[in-house]
Amino acid sequence: MRFLVSISYDGSQYYGFERQPGKKTIQGELENVLTKINKTKVIIKGAGRTDRGVHAYDQKAHFDLNVDISELGLKKAMNSLLDSSIHINYCKIVDKNFHARFDVKEKVYEYVINLGEYDAIHDKLLYNYNKKLNIRLMHKASRYLLGMHSYEAFVSGDRESFNSMIYKISFIKKNDTLTIRFKGKSFYRYMVRNMVGALIYVGQGKGNPSCIKEMLDERKKTVNYITVPANGLYLMKVEY
Repeated sequence: MRFLVSISYDGSQYYGFERQPGKKTIQGELENVLTKINKTKVIIKGAGRTDRGVHAYDQKAHFDLNVDISELGLKKAMNSLLDSSIHINYCKIVDKNFHARFDVKEKVYEYVINLGEYDAIHDKLLYNYNKKLNIRLMHKASRYLLGMHSYEAFVSGDRESFNSMIYKISFIKKNDTLTIRFKGKSFYRYMVRNMVGALIYVGQGKGNPSCIKEMLDERKKTVNYITVPANGLYLMKVEY
């Protein structure tokens, strides 16, 4: 049977999602647990790879099992064996042709920034920027990112294609916490972290909002924005 699982995790405890020799990863931990349950080797396919330090509320993955087990039984078995920093939200039996990565229709990411006093307690769960930003300018700049584009200026590493579509970008300010929410089709390596870095560059008053359009048009980094830390990034939802 092929199963789809929804996973939440504290990324600060792991070297990212993807399996790495000698490193503690989300994929590695899940495969170890599933292999124990299945009695034979299990390989999982994730909806995407989150980097070291990135968190998730609703990462998705699929895998095949030989053992006869119910959806609820699998959830309970996995959670009983997993570390407390990983939790299976639910398990669902899916068609044998389902693919957790290739069938994705939409992903939602959030990036959390602390604009106020340094927060030592939550330092691994947000970006301690600790300064004010011009959110109005950031919002204006974000509009250039919407729609279908090549996001090469905001992606690290080489790819065959940098094309994707961003449907919506929202800014939620609560006290000293700013959350930027991205809803789109595909997000590539460091893409959200680089877009946030570019928006912060604008919010600092170092560049005009139109510099975002310039980078999209020229497909290269034309201003010196930073790649913001991984610890502020959350994979919130994966939809099929």
